[in-house]
Amino acid sequence: MIKGIIIVNNHGKPRLVKFYHPVESEQLQQSVIRRVFTQVSSRPDSFCNYLEGIVPEWGENVKLIYRHYATLYFVFAVDAQESDLGILDLIQVFVEALDKCFENVCELDLIFHSDRVHYVLDEIVMGGMVLETNISAILQSIKDQGKMATESLSKTDDSQSASKIREQLGDSKWMYSW
Repeated sequence: MIKGIIIVNNHGKPRLVKFYHPVESEQLQQSVIRRVFTQVSSRPDSFCNYLEGIVPEWGENVKLIYRHYATLYFVFAVDAQESDLGILDLIQVFVEALDKCFENVCELDLIFHSDRVHYVLDEIVMGGMVLETNISAILQSIKDQGKMATESLSKTDDSQSASKIREQLGDSKWMYSW
Protein backbone atom coordinates (compact mmCIF):
# COMPACT_ATOMS: atom_id res chain seq x y z
CA MET A 1 0.00 0.00 0.00
CA ILE A 2 1.15 3.52 -0.73
CA LYS A 3 1.51 5.50 2.48
CA GLY A 4 2.19 8.88 0.92
CA ILE A 5 3.27 10.76 -2.17
CA ILE A 6 5.52 13.76 -1.83
CA ILE A 7 6.85 15.98 -4.58
CA VAL A 8 9.49 18.44 -3.41
CA ASN A 9 11.87 20.71 -5.26
CA ASN A 10 15.65 20.70 -4.85
CA HIS A 11 15.37 23.12 -1.92
CA GLY A 12 12.91 20.98 0.03
CA LYS A 13 9.77 23.02 -0.70
CA PRO A 14 6.80 20.68 -1.06
CA ARG A 15 4.89 21.04 -4.32
CA LEU A 16 2.44 18.20 -3.82
CA VAL A 17 1.79 16.21 -0.67
CA LYS A 18 -0.75 13.42 -0.39
CA PHE A 19 -0.87 11.23 2.72
CA TYR A 20 -2.82 7.99 2.44
CA HIS A 21 -1.74 6.79 5.87
CA PRO A 22 -2.79 9.35 8.50
CA VAL A 23 -0.24 11.62 10.12
CA GLU A 24 -1.77 13.31 13.14
CA SER A 25 -0.80 16.98 13.12
CA GLU A 26 0.52 19.52 10.67
CA GLN A 27 3.80 19.65 12.59
CA LEU A 28 4.25 15.89 12.18
CA GLN A 29 3.40 16.18 8.49
CA GLN A 30 6.08 18.86 8.08
CA SER A 31 8.49 16.63 9.96
CA VAL A 32 7.74 13.71 7.62
CA ILE A 33 8.31 15.91 4.56
CA ARG A 34 11.63 17.20 5.94
CA ARG A 35 12.78 13.71 6.91
CA VAL A 36 11.89 12.25 3.51
CA PHE A 37 13.55 15.12 1.65
CA THR A 38 16.71 14.83 3.73
CA GLN A 39 16.98 11.09 3.11
CA VAL A 40 16.36 11.35 -0.61
CA SER A 41 18.31 14.50 -1.46
CA SER A 42 21.46 13.37 0.34
CA ARG A 43 21.87 10.44 -2.08
CA PRO A 44 23.90 10.87 -5.29
CA ASP A 45 22.01 10.42 -8.55
CA SER A 46 24.16 7.38 -9.34
CA PHE A 47 22.60 5.42 -6.43
CA CYS A 48 19.48 3.30 -6.83
CA ASN A 49 16.11 5.00 -6.56
CA TYR A 50 14.77 3.20 -3.50
CA LEU A 51 15.81 2.99 0.10
CA GLU A 52 14.54 1.78 3.41
CA GLY A 53 13.21 4.99 4.92
CA ILE A 54 13.13 5.95 8.53
CA VAL A 55 9.65 7.45 8.96
CA PRO A 56 8.39 6.58 12.45
CA GLU A 57 4.96 8.12 11.74
CA TRP A 58 4.35 5.36 9.20
CA GLY A 59 5.77 2.51 11.22
CA GLU A 60 8.35 -0.11 10.36
CA ASN A 61 9.31 -1.39 6.91
CA VAL A 62 8.65 1.78 4.92
CA LYS A 63 10.40 2.06 1.57
CA LEU A 64 11.02 5.38 -0.15
CA ILE A 65 10.97 4.98 -3.91
CA TYR A 66 11.77 8.11 -5.86
CA ARG A 67 12.81 9.68 -9.14
CA HIS A 68 14.66 12.94 -9.55
CA TYR A 69 13.51 14.90 -12.60
CA ALA A 70 15.21 18.28 -13.21
CA THR A 71 14.31 20.30 -10.09
CA LEU A 72 11.75 17.91 -8.57
CA TYR A 73 11.88 14.77 -6.46
CA PHE A 74 8.87 12.48 -6.90
CA VAL A 75 8.81 10.32 -3.76
CA PHE A 76 6.41 7.47 -3.04
CA ALA A 77 6.47 6.04 0.49
CA VAL A 78 5.23 2.44 0.39
CA ASP A 79 5.11 -0.57 2.65
CA ALA A 80 7.43 -3.56 2.23
CA GLN A 81 4.97 -5.57 0.10
CA GLU A 82 5.06 -3.15 -2.83
CA SER A 83 7.29 -3.87 -5.81
CA ASP A 84 10.14 -1.38 -6.15
CA LEU A 85 10.15 -1.60 -9.95
CA GLY A 86 6.36 -1.39 -10.07
CA ILE A 87 6.38 1.86 -8.12
CA LEU A 88 9.20 3.26 -10.27
CA ASP A 89 7.02 2.48 -13.28
CA LEU A 90 4.06 4.15 -11.56
CA ILE A 91 6.14 7.30 -11.02
CA GLN A 92 7.05 7.24 -14.71
CA VAL A 93 3.36 6.92 -15.69
CA PHE A 94 2.46 9.83 -13.38
CA VAL A 95 5.19 12.06 -14.84
CA GLU A 96 4.25 11.13 -18.42
CA ALA A 97 0.58 11.92 -17.73
CA LEU A 98 1.56 15.30 -16.26
CA ASP A 99 3.84 15.92 -19.22
CA LYS A 100 1.01 15.27 -21.67
CA CYS A 101 -1.44 17.43 -19.72
CA PHE A 102 0.87 20.41 -19.36
CA GLU A 103 3.01 19.98 -22.49
CA ASN A 104 6.42 19.61 -20.86
CA VAL A 105 5.51 19.88 -17.18
CA CYS A 106 7.57 22.07 -14.89
CA GLU A 107 7.52 23.09 -11.25
CA LEU A 108 5.33 26.13 -11.95
CA ASP A 109 2.63 23.90 -13.41
CA LEU A 110 2.47 22.03 -10.11
CA ILE A 111 2.15 25.31 -8.22
CA PHE A 112 -0.41 27.13 -10.38
CA HIS A 113 -2.48 24.13 -11.48
CA SER A 114 -2.48 22.03 -8.33
CA ASP A 115 -6.13 21.07 -8.84
CA ARG A 116 -5.35 19.47 -12.20
CA VAL A 117 -2.26 17.75 -10.77
CA HIS A 118 -4.39 16.26 -7.97
CA TYR A 119 -6.94 15.13 -10.54
CA VAL A 120 -4.25 13.33 -12.55
CA LEU A 121 -2.92 11.71 -9.38
CA ASP A 122 -6.43 10.64 -8.35
CA GLU A 123 -6.87 8.92 -11.70
CA ILE A 124 -3.77 6.84 -10.93
CA VAL A 125 -3.86 6.33 -7.13
CA MET A 126 -6.84 6.49 -4.78
CA GLY A 127 -6.73 5.71 -1.07
CA GLY A 128 -3.22 4.35 -1.32
CA MET A 129 -4.15 1.76 -3.95
CA VAL A 130 -3.15 1.87 -7.61
CA LEU A 131 -6.21 2.32 -9.83
CA GLU A 132 -4.80 2.70 -13.31
CA THR A 133 -1.43 2.41 -14.99
CA ASN A 134 -2.52 2.54 -18.63
CA ILE A 135 -1.41 5.97 -19.83
CA SER A 136 -4.03 6.02 -22.63
CA ALA A 137 -6.91 5.40 -20.19
CA ILE A 138 -5.58 8.03 -17.80
CA LEU A 139 -5.26 10.64 -20.55
CA GLN A 140 -8.73 9.80 -21.87
CA SER A 141 -10.23 10.34 -18.39
CA ILE A 142 -8.44 13.66 -18.08
CA LYS A 143 -9.61 14.70 -21.56
CA ASP A 144 -13.21 13.73 -20.72
CA GLN A 145 -13.08 15.70 -17.48
CA GLY A 146 -11.74 18.75 -19.31
CA LYS A 147 -14.48 18.47 -21.92
CA MET A 148 -17.17 18.28 -19.22
CA ALA A 149 -15.71 21.32 -17.45
CA THR A 150 -15.69 23.31 -20.69
CA GLU A 151 -19.26 22.33 -21.50
CA SER A 152 -20.52 23.24 -18.05
CA LEU A 153 -18.88 26.66 -18.26
CA SER A 154 -20.22 27.39 -21.75
CA LYS A 155 -23.85 26.51 -20.97
CA THR A 156 -25.99 29.22 -19.44
CA ASP A 157 -29.05 28.35 -17.49
CA ASP A 158 -31.79 30.70 -18.73
CA SER A 159 -33.62 30.55 -15.42
CA GLN A 160 -30.59 32.04 -13.64
CA SER A 161 -29.34 34.47 -16.30
CA ALA A 162 -28.90 38.10 -15.32
CA SER A 163 -31.70 39.33 -17.60
CA LYS A 164 -34.12 36.79 -16.15
CA ILE A 165 -33.28 37.88 -12.60
CA ARG A 166 -33.81 41.55 -13.55
CA GLU A 167 -37.22 40.68 -15.01
CA GLN A 168 -38.18 38.86 -11.82
CA LEU A 169 -37.20 41.93 -9.81
CA GLY A 170 -39.49 44.03 -12.01
CA ASP A 171 -36.95 46.46 -13.43
CA SER A 172 -34.80 45.65 -16.43
CA LYS A 173 -32.63 48.72 -15.73
CA TRP A 174 -32.05 47.92 -12.07
CA MET A 175 -28.45 48.55 -11.03
CA TYR A 176 -26.56 48.29 -7.76
CA SER A 177 -26.10 51.61 -6.00
CA TRP A 178 -23.34 51.18 -3.51
